[in-house]
Amino acid sequence: MKRKVLFVDDEAKVLKGLERMLRSMRREWDMVFVAGGPEALEILDEEPFDVVVTDMRMPVMDGAQLLQKMRHRHPQTVRIVLSGQAERGLTMKSVKLAHQYLAKPCEASKLISTIERTCMLQSMVTDAAVRRVVSKMESLPCMPALYNEIVEELESPNASVQKVGRIVSRDPGMTAKILQLVNSAFFGLSKPMVDPTQAVTFLGLETVKALVLGLQIFSQFEDPQAPGFSLDILWSHSFSTAIFAKAIAEEEQLDPKVADQAFMAGLLHDLGKLIFMVNFGKYADLLSTAMQGGSVWKLETQVFQTTHSEVGAYLLGIWGLPETIIEGVAFHHCPQRHIDKSLGVVSVVHVADALAHEIMEQRDGHLATGYLGELNLGDKVEKWRGICLEKLGEVD
Repeated sequence: MKRKVLFVDDEAKVLKGLERMLRSMRREWDMVFVAGGPEALEILDEEPFDVVVTDMRMPVMDGAQLLQKMRHRHPQTVRIVLSGQAERGLTMKSVKLAHQYLAKPCEASKLISTIERTCMLQSMVTDAAVRRVVSKMESLPCMPALYNEIVEELESPNASVQKVGRIVSRDPGMTAKILQLVNSAFFGLSKPMVDPTQAVTFLGLETVKALVLGLQIFSQFEDPQAPGFSLDILWSHSFSTAIFAKAIAEEEQLDPKVADQAFMAGLLHDLGKLIFMVNFGKYADLLSTAMQGGSVWKLETQVFQTTHSEVGAYLLGIWGLPETIIEGVAFHHCPQRHIDKSLGVVSVVHVADALAHEIMEQRDGHLATGYLGELNLGDKVEKWRGICLEKLGEVD
């Protein structure tokens, strides 16, 4: 089926330009171009659209007002802002209303890939409950600005460790957290490291990028202080899973890029739990029930008709993270559902998550033993467990 995309901008020249720029997509998309928010809402009330791309500064109803009404009346429609730098102040007012932001002028390839990705995520997560739950949440973490800055630097022709180190060092809080992590027992340094650039060199650019993303996401929320939930414990488990995933990938001599992706997926695999906890008070009760022997993701399915794995993966997809990382998050509890039946990010993150629960929390990690057997990996679990224990300094 063709995707339906609605473009909203009060400037006729901009709409005509978009129509010309996207002419090549007429066979893949049904596109409608309208000159304002009221007209857009009328169309949305009459028929569903997959994606709406809107300007911010418009008369009668600005972009923020349109997005606010869309969230309540059409929560399953993906909301993308296409705005100029002059509209940045207005854009920031809608930070909780839009799924993604694009700056004008925007190249056709960038606009097309962004819309295609959002549509792909809608297809990947087939249950409409995921989109409904995510769209109605009041507190969603924003894509961290420092992470975007580091990504831009890494994509520049003259990228360097020194430049990334300087970017990190401009944020004292992030610098302290990075240095705290690099000096933790996981990395086994013989003497403390105090220079952020040196830490970036030691950890590697991809690991630092993942840590900045994870740390900034977690820092956007205060600990709700609810029984059965701790922000510190969730971060500790996520960090352990990331370390274990990368160690397993390196032990199996997977491509270094796969090891880095496994680290990031491990760090973000429980992002959905944080989103649930902050937005739904009853989630604390669900976690308390799970602590008595139940399965978190099975209980989530009963209560929300979706899981923290799917919610986290959906948000990361909207942000534009690589598909491999999204899949690692989406399938970390049920790797058997993933189409690829080989050792990769999905299987590595699943094992790392299970072993982190087992080793760090002394509880059943729910390893998918049947799945690992199908991949002829069952006999490697003990070796991987030993590698993870070594990372904790518990094995000589």
